[in-house]
Amino acid sequence: MKKQQLPLLFLSFILVLSACKKGNEEIDTEYPTIDVTGSAFPQQCAVIKRGEKFIFKAKLNDNVELGSVSIDVHHNFDHHNHSTEVNECNLGAVKQPVKPFLLIKDFPIPSGQKTYEMAQEVTVPADVDAGDYHFLIRLTDKTGWQTLKGLSIKIN
Repeated sequence: MKKQQLPLLFLSFILVLSACKKGNEEIDTEYPTIDVTGSAFPQQCAVIKRGEKFIFKAKLNDNVELGSVSIDVHHNFDHHNHSTEVNECNLGAVKQPVKPFLLIKDFPIPSGQKTYEMAQEVTVPADVDAGDYHFLIRLTDKTGWQTLKGLSIKIN
């Protein structure tokens, strides 16, 4: 009886050893980065005009592979805060929105990229409320780590 169990025990030992090899794979523990310096736009406290287009530019980086990026533009008429920037912008008076600009949009990143220069056209309708807005950039890498960049902007 014991001789019949020996091959099964040996096979189990081999399976355990082969499973342990996967533990040696490098695990991604780093957040992706969003660079909004230099020629990036918008930057903290940028002013954007109603009825015009602008190019959203940012440098995106990850140590393994980028996944996806999205933007969320919404009003800040109540002065809530989720800015990630150190410097503050001058805010207008608190007010109630009538027709605020709202844009939530995903942009594709080609697969296999560690670095990507984002350049997407964004149109601001002419009839939206002027005032303080947030421009949020969410970058997720292939592993699922996510970085948020929260910029305060004005739409005039």
